[in-house]
Amino acid sequence: MIFITAKFRVLPQHADRWPEITREFTEATRAEPGCLWFDWSRSLDDPAEYVLVEAFRDDEAGAAHVGSEHFRTARRTLPPHLAETPRIVNVTVPQDDWSLLGEMAVPTED
Repeated sequence: MIFITAKFRVLPQHADRWPEITREFTEATRAEPGCLWFDWSRSLDDPAEYVLVEAFRDDEAGAAHVGSEHFRTARRTLPPHLAETPRIVNVTVPQDDWSLLGEMAVPTED
């Protein structure tokens, strides 16, 4: 799977509205057949920073995402709301879902 984490520093005047600003893009991306997840979180330390964690099934799904109309639209409509170019980590990993964090395993009741 392709696993991507990106940090978006949003202009302070748009920070509270960022979920609304990105809603159509988020919904369209989540509807893509190759999208495994596409989740936004807001930084606890910087209220103008959002972190996007996304994953796509494979290279073909990633290419379909980048080639989609909603991605092209987002390239035009999202940057005016940003304070800087987003930063990204993009890797291919040999799995298709989240792994369990064994060091913090929650005991199960028998």
